[in-house]
Amino acid sequence: MANLKTIRKRITSVKATQKITRAMKMVAGARLNRAQMRITALRPYAVKVHEVLEDVAAAMIEKQTDTEFSSTKDAPDALHPLLHRRAEKNVLFLVMSGDRGLCGGFNANVSKAAERAWKQKESAGAEVTFATVGRKGREYLARRKGVIAKDFPRLYDNLDIHKAGKVADWVVRKFEKGEVDSVYIVYNEFKSAMTQKTTLEPLLPPPPPASSSSAPKDALHPTIGFEPNERAVLERLVPMYVEISIYRALLESQAGFFGAQMTAMDSATRNAKDMIARLSLVYNRARQAAITKELMEIIGGAEALKD
Repeated sequence: MANLKTIRKRITSVKATQKITRAMKMVAGARLNRAQMRITALRPYAVKVHEVLEDVAAAMIEKQTDTEFSSTKDAPDALHPLLHRRAEKNVLFLVMSGDRGLCGGFNANVSKAAERAWKQKESAGAEVTFATVGRKGREYLARRKGVIAKDFPRLYDNLDIHKAGKVADWVVRKFEKGEVDSVYIVYNEFKSAMTQKTTLEPLLPPPPPASSSSAPKDALHPTIGFEPNERAVLERLVPMYVEISIYRALLESQAGFFGAQMTAMDSATRNAKDMIARLSLVYNRARQAAITKELMEIIGGAEALKD
C-alpha cells in the first residue's frame, strides 16, 4: 500500500506540473502572436533602411574615386565617423538572450555562438568585451570570465524604439570614441514558432555594399542626389540604421523566445500526459496485485478454518 501511495503522489505532482506547462504554453502563444506581428511589420522598413545606406555608401565610394572630390574636405571618409573601418583591436559583441529559461535551447544557442565568436576574435589578437541584453546570456558569459562592459536589464518589458535607441546611443558613443573598433550583434532570428536561427552580424561599421562585377556600373549604383549634402544625409541615415538594426534584433529575439517557450511547454505538456498514462498503468497493476494478494489471503484463511 505504501507503493500505491507513492505512485498516487507522483501522479498528482505530474498533473499539477502539466497544468502549469499548459498555462505557460497558452501565455507564450498569445505573446508570440503580438511579437510576430511587430517583427513582421518592422522587417521591410529595416531592410529598406539597410538598402538605402548601401546605395548611399556605394555612390560615395564611386564619388571618392573622383580626384577632385577626394581632394576636398568633404571626402567620404570625413563625412561620418561611424563609417570608418579600423583594424579590429577591440571588438564589442552585443549579445541578446532571454531573461528567463524554460525555452529549450534558445538561450544556450545564442550564448554559445557568442562564446565561439569571442574565442575566434581573441585568437586573432583582438580584445573582446560584451554588452548583454537578457539575464541568461549575461550569466553565461560571466561564468566564463567574459568582460561585460554594459548590461541592459529588463529591456524586453514594454519594448519599444526608445529602449532600442538607448542601446544604440551607448554603442555609437563607444565606437565614436575609439574604445571599440567594431561591433557585432548576436541574437536569435525568428523564423517560426519552432525555428530560430542564431545570427551573428556586423553592426558598426556597417557592412560594405554588395557588388557584382558582371553587372553594369550604372545598374548597380544609379546616380544619387543628396539634399542638402552628403554629410547631412549620413548624419541622419547612419544613426537611424544602427537604431533600427538593434530594434529589429530585439524584436527578433523577443519573438524567438516566445516561440521557443511555447514549443518547449507544448512538448513538456505532452510528456506529462504520457507520464501520467504510464504511472496510471503502473498504479492500476499495483492496485490489482494488492487486491489479488488480499483475496488470496482471505481465501487461504477461509480454507484454514474449514480444516
